Amino acid sequence: MRFIGIDPGLRVTGWGVIDADGNRLRHVAHGAVRTDGGESLALRLRQIHEGLSAAIERHRPAAAAVEETFVNKNAASTLRLGQARGVALLAPALAGLAVSEYAANLVKKSVVGTGHADKRQVAEMVRRLLPGCVPDSSDAADALAVAICHAHHSATQRRWAAAEPMQ
Repeated sequence: MRFIGIDPGLRVTGWGVIDADGNRLRHVAHGAVRTDGGESLALRLRQIHEGLSAAIERHRPAAAAVEETFVNKNAASTLRLGQARGVALLAPALAGLAVSEYAANLVKKSVVGTGHADKRQVAEMVRRLLPGCVPDSSDAADALAVAICHAHHSATQRRWAAAEPMQ
């Protein structure tokens, strides 16, 4: 099954696509949508939507996962990040994909083994879990981690569903 993970941000939104076959993971592609800080908020959100839509169209994932954002002390920054996250949820939904959401701590715990891992640890584990993959930014590495987290959790959900007795 093919998954896209998305790490939303207003300046940079990372995305990563993987294939999962049971516990076997394979890197497909990754990238980042960088917005022009000199543009209006509306145009920057459009840039995020267009970039994510292009990645979804090109790689045809079966499902998407988006990292939840944390609350910042700066309310204005939190609001802008929330708007970027809304676009990150909308783009795959408009493409007809089921969209799941994961807390940053759960993503880190699923990939690194601890919910308080730093970005360097996340990137290193992504490289280990996806041989040959060299994420060119922490945003892309984080997005690949979201996709890995979703692959693991959706496989677990499928196993539980298969084990449930028919009623």
